[in-house]
Amino acid sequence: MKIGILGTGMVAKALAGKLAERGHSVMIGTRDPEATLARDQKDGFGNPPFRDWKAAQPKVDLGTFAAAAEHGDLLINATNGAGALAALETAGAQAIADKVLIDVSVPLDFSAGFPPSLFVCNTDSLGEQIQRAFPRARVVKTLNTVNANLMIEPKALAGGDHTMFVSGNDADAKQAATRLLGEFGWTDIMDLGDLSTARGTEMYLPLWLRLFAAVGSATFSIKVVR
Repeated sequence: MKIGILGTGMVAKALAGKLAERGHSVMIGTRDPEATLARDQKDGFGNPPFRDWKAAQPKVDLGTFAAAAEHGDLLINATNGAGALAALETAGAQAIADKVLIDVSVPLDFSAGFPPSLFVCNTDSLGEQIQRAFPRARVVKTLNTVNANLMIEPKALAGGDHTMFVSGNDADAKQAATRLLGEFGWTDIMDLGDLSTARGTEMYLPLWLRLFAAVGSATFSIKVVR
């Protein structure tokens, strides 16, 4: 499958590398590819610059947001939440139209420092904002409740015996996202319902941050026991 991923952070890199490994044709999109490759500083988490990762991933192409959106039959929004709508606008509504758009972004607001709050919650979600801005996109919210490593290797924790959620208005789009989750190794996948249910998984993020501090690691997840 041809997959376009918007974003160049650790989530985008984890997803792109795994999908390319599985034989998909992957293009990562960024605002300015030349500037992205020119950066030689580590990111805010101490990871090597993107160009070092890209050199080790020759099967992953790099282009603009628009080029990645055009490339993908399925798209993944892995930008930071604050920049998600602008990135998708740059990609172009026509390039996004009628495609499954898996939204992994989280609406974190760091304006008051750490820990961050949410810039949208309770009565709305970032997933819903994206759907309203791009009504022809088939938005599915998923993978936003675990860290990047667990997204692509759920079996690294408890043999994979934990739960991933999907939210969306389009049943076929949710099935496409569920198949992709299965490729990553997810087996306990819970369909929460329409896209308004993304409010719940996005509002889990404040608890996730406190659990991260308490556990001392990002390698944890949720298991719905039923």
